[in-house]
Amino acid sequence: MQIYEELKARGLIAQVTDEAEIRELVNNGKAVFYIGFDPTADSLHVGHFMALCLMKRLQMAGNRPIALIGGGTGMVGDPSGRTDMRQMMTTETIRHNCDCFKKQMERFIEFGPDKAIMVNNAEWLTKLNYIELLREVGACFSVNNMLRAECYKQRMEKGLSFLEFNYMIMQSYDFYHMFQTLGCNMQFGGDDQWSNMLGGTELIRRKLGKDAYAMTITLLMNSEGKKMGKTAKGAVWLDPAKTTPFEFYQYWRNVGDADVLKCIRMLTFLPLEEIDAMDKWEGSQLNRAKEILAYELTKLVHGEAEAEKAQETARGLFAGGGSAEHMPSTELPAARFENGQIGAIALLTACGLCPSNAEARRLIQQGGLTVNGQKVADIAAMFDQTDFQGEGVIIKKGKKVFHRAYVR
Repeated sequence: MQIYEELKARGLIAQVTDEAEIRELVNNGKAVFYIGFDPTADSLHVGHFMALCLMKRLQMAGNRPIALIGGGTGMVGDPSGRTDMRQMMTTETIRHNCDCFKKQMERFIEFGPDKAIMVNNAEWLTKLNYIELLREVGACFSVNNMLRAECYKQRMEKGLSFLEFNYMIMQSYDFYHMFQTLGCNMQFGGDDQWSNMLGGTELIRRKLGKDAYAMTITLLMNSEGKKMGKTAKGAVWLDPAKTTPFEFYQYWRNVGDADVLKCIRMLTFLPLEEIDAMDKWEGSQLNRAKEILAYELTKLVHGEAEAEKAQETARGLFAGGGSAEHMPSTELPAARFENGQIGAIALLTACGLCPSNAEARRLIQQGGLTVNGQKVADIAAMFDQTDFQGEGVIIKKGKKVFHRAYVR
């Protein structure tokens, strides 16, 4: 099976333009493709995971990835999927975030001469002359068509700034610029980016002629992937300082039964034949599938050693034993204890397991708190500071979230 057919079999391709030409380029290693990443944080998260895996698959098949960091478009802000305007960032923050992205991407793709390259669209977007841009690029866009685009329609009632309205033009110009300067002949993005991507393809063809090679592919699950990155505590990051390897493992270990095989097919590099055999799995076998998913993705992001540690810790905890060494932990300061004790509600908020006292109270009342194997049903329960010495205490929130709290 060639790479384009494999991408389809894994459920990664939703829409394409010029499918025959795209198949020929990709299968013969002739695609020079880009995927864009807006530097809105100092770490990538699991919402970016599918794009990174796709870049790795295509590079392994001989194609050349361009990782486009949106240092310029990040100053504008993409309205897609948002209900309010993105907070503006300083150029220093954007530059720092771009540097962090590259370090993480190097775990997935190989940079170097004739290999993957990383570019920052601030290099060309910040140099554009406004009047020249309006004449040369703006004239190629219909405002009527832009307003029909889903990324703008969903913001019209809430309010769409003129700044954000320019995002489609900026992203389209990226493709046009890289087509001319880097030989970029293909762009990939999430299904929520389809209108912006078509804008780039149309710009190239209008400026350079209909025979210009410029194509688009969207990923079926990239917009879903953005949702993947959100949990009650916030985003699931690829940076181990933000999301520990154990937390990352547990995130994937806890995916729903209906999603586990879809995630294995889309995100892991296991052979399709092996994954297809799992389609018949049910009941307890799905727990095994979740372990496979969690292990493979943790190994991909954090390395085999960390994946082994995370799996060993998780299995030990669910079996009622095992070491808490690699579990997410919180060191409680002495100030958290009053007269040598801390309450159950304060313990949950201090460890970040509940964002508020009200939520902590509800969790306890609903029977969702266990401390050192003992169910805690009383919201007034107190714990002695001496209990937290040594290895500390193991807190279990619900059925699947484990946390260690200790004092030195």
